[in-house]
Amino acid sequence: MTAQLRTAAAPMCKADLLGAGLARDFRQDRPQDVSRASALAHPDRCFASAFVTAQDGLRLHVRRYGSRVACALPVVCLPGLARTAADFDPLAAALAADPAKPRLVLVLDYRGHGQSEYDRNPDNYTLPVALADLSAVVIALEIAPAIFLGTSYGGLLAMMLAVWRPTAIAGVILNDIGPVIEPQGLLRIKSYVGKLPVPRSFEEGAEILRWWFDAQFPKLAPQDWIALARRTWREHRGRLVPDYDPKVARTLQGADLQHLPTLWTHFDALARVPLMVIRGARSDMLASTTLDAMLSRRSALDIAVVADQGHAPLLDEPKLIRRIAAFVASCDVSARL
Repeated sequence: MTAQLRTAAAPMCKADLLGAGLARDFRQDRPQDVSRASALAHPDRCFASAFVTAQDGLRLHVRRYGSRVACALPVVCLPGLARTAADFDPLAAALAADPAKPRLVLVLDYRGHGQSEYDRNPDNYTLPVALADLSAVVIALEIAPAIFLGTSYGGLLAMMLAVWRPTAIAGVILNDIGPVIEPQGLLRIKSYVGKLPVPRSFEEGAEILRWWFDAQFPKLAPQDWIALARRTWREHRGRLVPDYDPKVARTLQGADLQHLPTLWTHFDALARVPLMVIRGARSDMLASTTLDAMLSRRSALDIAVVADQGHAPLLDEPKLIRRIAAFVASCDVSARL
């Protein structure tokens, strides 16, 4: 999950294509097979759909906002474990249309999520496989170095990438995640991933989400919960289904909540690049003590605490978007030094 749902209107723009001849209606159950990296336009939206073939042949979907010829550093957004690229739409559209520094923004649907293919072997829903998929996207779309924004699970991937492919990273934003994962937060996530009731309508879905997450997001309005429901389920053959493979829950099955590993080595691998940490004030995943420990290891740390939100901030409140945009712009300066 993610911070304040005050849905900002997406700026009007035209999605540019890698191949204009590939344009077609994309609203279908699963993407058709395409080449290693190609794109399809969404005429009614501000992004194009690109597809990358992973090393095992599975098709990965990437939303692309903005132009490939933008001179500023690109941004790569990585969702939470049971979330999709749709979570970043207001932020990605705003960064891509920034009048001072428009930039390319790519948002990944992990395998088994959104418009990426589902894996026939659900044992592949793991961090190492997701890291290999992310690397395949970075290479295929030729976007390194880039600024990586990771929510929860996506933040773990960003820290792991800093060890595996350090030259790919020009800056990192960790959204409500750090080197120490709180057991109670992970236990809460295990309780609902792949287990939420399937609603009969998005309005009913909003009520389900509010029942489960109101303690984390007490200030969301009814329309905010509906918007979140539309990013949690999708319509399929006249009914709603989760917008991810429920078998993704296997990712959490083997977690020993009493002996969770820490990622301080991975965090320290970010020492050479600008780093921003966003924390929900009500978070049960990133403790304030962990945030203090992160700050003690590197004083040059941009911290934003989002009031009235838990795990993980939704990143669509205009003030927070401006704060993120300012940090992203500072990474351009650091990259030139």
